[in-house]
Amino acid sequence: MAMEMRLPVARKPLSERLGRDTKKHLVVPGDTITTDTGFMRGHGTYMGEEKLIASVAGSVERVNKLICVKALKTRYIGEVGDIVVGRITEVQQKRWKVETNSRLDSVLLLSSMNLPGGELRRRSAEDELAMRDFLQEGDLISAEVQAVFSDGAVSLHTRSLKYGKTRPWQDVDLSCPARTRHGFAPSSTHLLTYPEAHISQLGQGVLVQVSPSLVKRQKTHFHDLPCGASVILGNNGFIWIYPTPEHKEEEAGGFIANLEPVSLADREVISRLRNCIISLVTQRMMLYDTSILYCYEASLPHQIKDILKPEIMEEIVMETRQRLLEQEG
Repeated sequence: MAMEMRLPVARKPLSERLGRDTKKHLVVPGDTITTDTGFMRGHGTYMGEEKLIASVAGSVERVNKLICVKALKTRYIGEVGDIVVGRITEVQQKRWKVETNSRLDSVLLLSSMNLPGGELRRRSAEDELAMRDFLQEGDLISAEVQAVFSDGAVSLHTRSLKYGKTRPWQDVDLSCPARTRHGFAPSSTHLLTYPEAHISQLGQGVLVQVSPSLVKRQKTHFHDLPCGASVILGNNGFIWIYPTPEHKEEEAGGFIANLEPVSLADREVISRLRNCIISLVTQRMMLYDTSILYCYEASLPHQIKDILKPEIMEEIVMETRQRLLEQEG
């Protein structure tokens, strides 16, 4: 059996790889941001001795006279209108608890979701008894933030027919990039082929968890990429990659799970996208449809398993960054 051995090498400082033009103003707690009293205090800052001081580690952002510090690594802080991908953790009376990568579990009320078929009517006792037929523990859903409570908890809704439940075949947590939530990593000889003991049924997508600070806010977070796959970029850092459906089944209200076998070509595209997202996250690049597509195109000369090698990862991300800079002009 062939074995590849790698020796540690010294990494170049991030400032050398990015160049001086793209260098950000990074601060740590206690750093003085400015002594000018004309600026307003934003999130991640506080006033002390007539100075604006950072309270979290991150990058300084300025909007007119408002200064805030955006944390580099943080839990998701919900805002009304955000698109999130979450996992059902508990079924309660007239509501579901949803894990959305925030400090507290989010809430999805029975009255805040579409019934199967998109039927519009008042929820009855029969609907409450059938809640596990709609969504049960472990199901993934895409939803929109409807409200944020005073304690930071988030209320969700799925009233739009574009939202619904998903069924992933793999969970990838980038806090441990080499392992999946099921305890193993895909290899070149077993591309997205998993033991039946780890799967309740064949899923239709891959979930990747990243830091919420790396997901760029856009008008839409549902993207059909030209490579043959689609992504949902959740503002909470949960990214769902799935084969682009040939026919949109919107009349089902998001409750029809297509369990047809996924072709090998689609699985390879999804695997390549997954590795490209990991590469972008490792190099601290913002995630949005254009950056993911450019990274995918830059990775085509390489095999899927080789994308996560440090030198190849740096090469394709640098090419992606260059294309984005050329596009911005």
